[in-house]
Amino acid sequence: MAVSQPYEDGWWQTTDGLKLHYRDYPGGPDAEGRPPILCVPGLTRNARDFEGVAERLSPAWRVIAIDLRGRGESPPAPDSSTYAPPSYVLDIAALFVTLKLDKVVLFGTSLGGILAMLIAATTPERLAGVLLNDVGPVIDPAGMARIRGYVGKSASWPTWLHAARALAEAQRDVYPRYELRDWLAMAKRVCRLTSAGRIVFDYDMRIAEPIREAPADAPPVDLWPAFEALAGRPVALLRGARSDLLSAATADEMARRLPGLDVTAIADVGHAPALDEPESGAAIDRLLDRIIAGQ
Repeated sequence: MAVSQPYEDGWWQTTDGLKLHYRDYPGGPDAEGRPPILCVPGLTRNARDFEGVAERLSPAWRVIAIDLRGRGESPPAPDSSTYAPPSYVLDIAALFVTLKLDKVVLFGTSLGGILAMLIAATTPERLAGVLLNDVGPVIDPAGMARIRGYVGKSASWPTWLHAARALAEAQRDVYPRYELRDWLAMAKRVCRLTSAGRIVFDYDMRIAEPIREAPADAPPVDLWPAFEALAGRPVALLRGARSDLLSAATADEMARRLPGLDVTAIADVGHAPALDEPESGAAIDRLLDRIIAGQ
């Protein structure tokens, strides 16, 4: 007997005509009056990254997990220059209109966290609370170099097992405790099966073009004002203790600049925590408890 999925698929239209995909995990009676949780994934990731946390939190909370343009079930953008934060922020604004959202609790992993900060800088009234998953206003150069080195490089494998072993070889330092079953689960989150029967990464390789075209010596954008715009609402920060993207020094400075920031370091994890770690779950629950208490 087929098992029903715990979410509904939905679609929304962007200002430049793309029809983007989201998963909607409906909230039950306990979710009434609570802002929905909006999950925004990292650069090469998709809505499937949030399967575990969404199923855990629903139906006490409505959870919406999105595929950014060119990822997962969202179509590629005709113009690769729109694979950039300003376009993603506009896309999320269109989602608010389509779903008639007022405020959300935004869970942002990596790029998703940067978008949360940009939303705070432009429309802070839309945020009831924020979880920043292994990202801050300063991107460590080592992490940026690693991203430049892998994003947009296509690969394919004949089976899910081959894909899982390739991921394990490439990211064993990020998740040193993972076993084969964990790598298989990751492969099914970040890859897809093509009509030709091959396993490939589930994103448009052209998302790398704006990154590669940007001058390597260009001064970084100052995101500290955007981060500080998160003040006035509950905010939690997860940092993989092995992260090469968010340094401990940057996390400390974030805590200094934003009093009340709940910082949690996740042991034996790099970039980025999968949100299924016990420490991550506890931090998420504390954040949501603060949001409920403040209503």
